[in-house]
Amino acid sequence: MKPRVGVYLSECMAARLAEAAKNPRATKSALVEAALDRFLGSDDDIDDTATVARHLAGLSRQLEELDRNLRIANETAALHARFHLAVTPLMPAGERGAACVLGAERFEEFATQVGRRVDLGVPLIRETIDRVSATRTTPFAVAEGEPSGTGSTVYEPGVQASSMVDDASVSIAAVREDAATLGLQAVEAALFTDSATCRGIEEGEGAIPSRRSVPTWLTAPRQVAKDPVENRSLILRVFLPFVFGYYIAYLFRTINAVMAAPLATELGLGADDLGLLTSVYFLTFAAAQIPIGILLDRYGPRRVQSVLLVVAAIGSALFAVSDHFWMLLVGRALIGLGVASAMTGGLKALVLWFPGDRVPLLNGVMVMLGALGAVTATLPADLLLDWIGWRELFGLFAALTAASAVMIYLIVPEAAPVPSGAVSAGLRKVYADPRFWRVAPLSASCIGTAWALQGLWAAQWLKDVEGLDRADVVFHLFAMAVALSLGAILLGVAADRLRRRGVGPEVLLGLVAAVFIATQFALILRLPLPSYLQWAVVAAVGAATVLSFAILAEYFPKELAGRANGALNLFHIAAAFIVQYTTGVVLQQWIPQAGHYPEIAYQTAFALNLVVQIVAWIWFALPWAFLRPPTTCRPRPSES
Repeated sequence: MKPRVGVYLSECMAARLAEAAKNPRATKSALVEAALDRFLGSDDDIDDTATVARHLAGLSRQLEELDRNLRIANETAALHARFHLAVTPLMPAGERGAACVLGAERFEEFATQVGRRVDLGVPLIRETIDRVSATRTTPFAVAEGEPSGTGSTVYEPGVQASSMVDDASVSIAAVREDAATLGLQAVEAALFTDSATCRGIEEGEGAIPSRRSVPTWLTAPRQVAKDPVENRSLILRVFLPFVFGYYIAYLFRTINAVMAAPLATELGLGADDLGLLTSVYFLTFAAAQIPIGILLDRYGPRRVQSVLLVVAAIGSALFAVSDHFWMLLVGRALIGLGVASAMTGGLKALVLWFPGDRVPLLNGVMVMLGALGAVTATLPADLLLDWIGWRELFGLFAALTAASAVMIYLIVPEAAPVPSGAVSAGLRKVYADPRFWRVAPLSASCIGTAWALQGLWAAQWLKDVEGLDRADVVFHLFAMAVALSLGAILLGVAADRLRRRGVGPEVLLGLVAAVFIATQFALILRLPLPSYLQWAVVAAVGAATVLSFAILAEYFPKELAGRANGALNLFHIAAAFIVQYTTGVVLQQWIPQAGHYPEIAYQTAFALNLVVQIVAWIWFALPWAFLRPPTTCRPRPSES
């Protein structure tokens, strides 16, 4: 028996209930019960709601996965398109017809492969990322017990799709870190008619397309070593030979600081003659930078460096047998020409054969080891000078330079050549970039001054202004050379650490320049600071090329590395020549007293140069401070 329940209704609702109960098939009790059942809901309805909620949650996850996969596909297509456009040179008009026919054949094979992949049911990019994830610690972990390559993703509460997309970008960046990695091989394989190779990649064998089936625009000269044994091989075959060549270049650059007194005594040279003899090295060095940059990108660092070092060996031998000023000048000019590619050739080799994110650190290590040549040009060279004389010393340098040329030619691997049309177009691109003209004045004025002072005028200042004897001057030069070597590795490490924190090398370059300017103020005003400290700072700034070339590595792709570095090094060397020569001209305006130029002469020459550096620093710093967002580390175009 049903329980009786009494309720109160409004007059309007009671009238509506009475009207509905007039139907012979309905009673007031049945109507009220039906209304309450609809309002309160039944147990079956509750079960249906939970089922719908689960289905909606599943649909939501599928939509998130679809959105994520679409983002991955879009980014993959965009990145590969940018890579293709960046490395593909313009095709001559006469070859376009045959290229279109070949392209149509490859597209048909590509469409066939796409159909096979669709039938397989496993996305290629998903399969590749999962395979890479199996050997890396990444967010793309496969659920325990789930077979690899299923394309499923582990979803966790609180993990948003956008964050997973960001993680995907990180993994994709790891996959495409170099053209030889498996991820990009899989993309490249779709462009070739070598079906067996493509199927080998799809089946997980990781086969690399043969070079005869790969278009020349995809034959990248850089092969980044992943295996530790291959890394050691590249250190021995690429890094150390170019470091030795750079060591010889630094030795030639700074040797005149020790040689100045014997040369002036034996040949009767004045301050202007010494300035010209030392700076002509920088003159020919600078004049060769643009052609050398083009040649490095066209023929590779191995050929260019080995040939030019032979020229340097000839110049050193000529210097050794010279008996008057003009023969010395020609020999010194040939030396400058011969070592003109020592830095840019080494940097080009690093860009070609080592990972891009390691380039700033490797630059620092190379400059540090090469700067040991400046160390050798102090106390060791002074001892050899007293023992065998300057002519025999330069004969020894000629033999070492020739040995370095032979070693580079025989040991260093060959780089793939670049079409000449792309080379000329790339040089215009470097000089048309306003970012280059923002960096070049500051880098050239500061680094060129540091080289000019360490190469000649630091020793003369210490002798004439500080009143030091020859032994103390040589010890100061030794300390400067050590500071240069240590400064290179410290700046390289600092740039590498700051890059990982999102701070580009521009900030560090501006800070180093500010410290350098302050140090020169202290020298000119003769502030009571340790002489060793001030000149050590001056020398260390000469290693700031580590930062300048790291900046260019972010601005330009690796295909332009030789031209970009050569274009900037032209300004470095030209500034060193101008500072070294004009300082001698300014000093010559005063009459030396007992063989020493007065303090005011050096202060005037240094102050004129300091004004140029301050203007360059303002030109560099103001736009970065007020017109641009905070500096962050950007990937190089060729690595994207």
